[in-house]
Amino acid sequence: MLPILTAAEAARDDEGEHGFEELALRLAGAVFAVLAGTEWKIPTPTRGDERRVSAALRQIEAQAQEPLSLHDLAATAATSPYHFLRTFRGIVGMTPHQYVLHTRLHRALVRLRRTDDSIAAIAFDAGFNDLSTFNRRFRRKMGLTPGAYRAYMDS
Repeated sequence: MLPILTAAEAARDDEGEHGFEELALRLAGAVFAVLAGTEWKIPTPTRGDERRVSAALRQIEAQAQEPLSLHDLAATAATSPYHFLRTFRGIVGMTPHQYVLHTRLHRALVRLRRTDDSIAAIAFDAGFNDLSTFNRRFRRKMGLTPGAYRAYMDS
């Protein structure tokens, strides 16, 4: 139950509904497992699952700055959103939404190091719809604000 509570807290901080969409599916899976008297666990992926997740990873890499819903990514993988979420998490080690955020932050970090573009421009180009969300997420990941990170890297 603690991982779901942690995910709920993280989803609360997100812009958009994608974190809540994943959380709702995880919660539904946990409830069904309890009702069925079984343990909720991530299935062992097949080669087909790995190919489908690879297709979704390519889509994320190509379109990380765009809004990417769990439903859209699951459609790319030709699976249900619930199965896709479980499979993706089992293969990649994080949820699709977490991977999208990771990719966006990594791209922003590279631009902060290599360009003099404004932090706001970098955040919006990376796919963040809100500068304060970008700043908060960047600080959680890097331990510094984007401006402090840039100043540190320039010194």
